[in-house]
Amino acid sequence: MIELDRVSYTYPGATTPIFRQLSLHIAPGEFLLICGPSGAGKSTLLRLLNGLIPHFYGGTFGGRVRVWGRDTLTHQPRDLADLIGFVVQDPESQFVVERVEDEIVFAMENLGVPTPVMRRRVEEVLDQLAIAHLRHRHVATLSGGEQQRVAIAAALAAQPRALVLDEPTSQLDPHGAEEVLTALQKLNADLGITIILCEHRLERVVQYADRILYLTPNGQYEVGTPREVLSRIELRPPLQHLATALGWEPLPLTIKEGRRFVPTNLPAPPPTPPVSPPAPPLARLRNVTVQYGQHEALYRVNLDLPYGTLIALMGRNGSGKSTLLKTLIGLVRPTEGKIELEGRDIAPLTVEELARTVAYVPQDPHSILFHDTLHEELAFSLRGRGLPPSPTLIDTTLRKFGIAHLATHYPRNLSGGEAQRAALATALVGEPRLILLDEPTRGLDYQAKTTLITLLRRLCSEGRTVVIATHDVEMAAACADRVILLGEGEVVVEGPATELLGDSLLFSSQVAKLFPGYGWLTVAQALAGLGKTA
Repeated sequence: MIELDRVSYTYPGATTPIFRQLSLHIAPGEFLLICGPSGAGKSTLLRLLNGLIPHFYGGTFGGRVRVWGRDTLTHQPRDLADLIGFVVQDPESQFVVERVEDEIVFAMENLGVPTPVMRRRVEEVLDQLAIAHLRHRHVATLSGGEQQRVAIAAALAAQPRALVLDEPTSQLDPHGAEEVLTALQKLNADLGITIILCEHRLERVVQYADRILYLTPNGQYEVGTPREVLSRIELRPPLQHLATALGWEPLPLTIKEGRRFVPTNLPAPPPTPPVSPPAPPLARLRNVTVQYGQHEALYRVNLDLPYGTLIALMGRNGSGKSTLLKTLIGLVRPTEGKIELEGRDIAPLTVEELARTVAYVPQDPHSILFHDTLHEELAFSLRGRGLPPSPTLIDTTLRKFGIAHLATHYPRNLSGGEAQRAALATALVGEPRLILLDEPTRGLDYQAKTTLITLLRRLCSEGRTVVIATHDVEMAAACADRVILLGEGEVVVEGPATELLGDSLLFSSQVAKLFPGYGWLTVAQALAGLGKTA
């Protein structure tokens, strides 16, 4: 069992504790979901469980954390490795060897597991995580979602008593996320492994949890069953948001439970309104092919990206979404084909020249944050675009993203959600015309996502074009004008978001699944269609 007894913790240099007198008992075999706003301390709590706090991060620590009887104050992280398997937000940062199979073996070798046992466990975890086809690949060549599954497999192979995971589905497509969560549920149910999981996209995982621990930025917390906690908090998935607005009791946790409340006498779906013709293209791709060695990441892609449009790139992990974004900013050059930006071929342009018009935020926000303070990051971004580093503009941008209080902080010490907002602020401070965002809601809570969506819609209303590569179906449903579905590097289909997200098996929103055929993608649309108010 895991026990936290009146735990308080303050990071080095901080004046406010992130926890005050936190007490929690986690039973063996429990599936605990930890959630809360960005910066509330979710990742910090996970670091308490394997001894990274206080042994690695330092700071001011009070209280006791005991993991199956071992006190983390007197036991180093290596002394807890046989009890706690840990998977961080950015899986690439915890890889230590090149090949997938070697990475899975590494932790077992350090624990002295006999070779025959290692071989058996490798086969088991490769099958459990559906990554057997990746065993001989180099981890650096994997997509973000593939890396996430390899990291989970490596932690699982050591057969710890508890798996601790920090947003394990944040880089996975819906099918991949379901595979991982189903595997975790099976490990929990069949083998009794304790699962402790942080997640922002509660709609994916809430039905698996025995309890939810909800943290707040002021150090307070709530704990209880999923129905108890979701009925009391504001940050909840669309299904529970809709159910609360319509008075559905008991609160449904799954789409199947929610369908029981849907009236059987709903009027027929309204006719589909005509779709307005798209605006002229800001960017145009013609027969664009990108090849990495023998692998074609993109194949003969033809697309128009209209002015003032928000476009969601969707598809399985490894389908070419990130590569497509990188070709638009010049980080990856097409093997064949042509890309035009405002009628100009971008082939002769350098990345620096393109950056004056195009903004890009990669999957890992920390990779573009390298100055001593967040204020300096934005100043550098402005200078890179040939603009003066106006303190007023910098402060206004930081306030717009709700991170003005972090202006003097070291960016690489920010939480995942804070770093994502910092990277977005850095990219958008120069008011670029084409904005490319790779998984922009990773690490963001529901309120932060709503704020981001409002900002992106405002940018589109000003004539800017926004392209987001995302696995977040609810985010795409809430803001996208058009959706481009990629598969194996090719455009499978593109069209209005209401059409593509309304009846897809994998990429439909929760509301669309509840009301198929009605063209409702969001809670607001469903309430309006039902004649209700939020």
